[in-house]
Amino acid sequence: MEVLVWIGAAVSLIGVAGLVWCIVLAMRARSSGLPDDDIRAALQKVVVLNMGALGVSALGLMLVVMGILLA
Repeated sequence: MEVLVWIGAAVSLIGVAGLVWCIVLAMRARSSGLPDDDIRAALQKVVVLNMGALGVSALGLMLVVMGILLA
């Protein structure tokens, strides 16, 4: 089950990369100088991406735990 641990670690890293990308997108939106309504709309899209990245990261951590428990 060592393979499951490595796959889970890779999936978790993809999720963390997605979270970092969400931070970059949010900072770009806030510093863009757009009106408040446009910034709010952009940040709402970032929230959706953030939840997806968090879910992917959690799924990867679950795979790691399952790999450890089954070993």
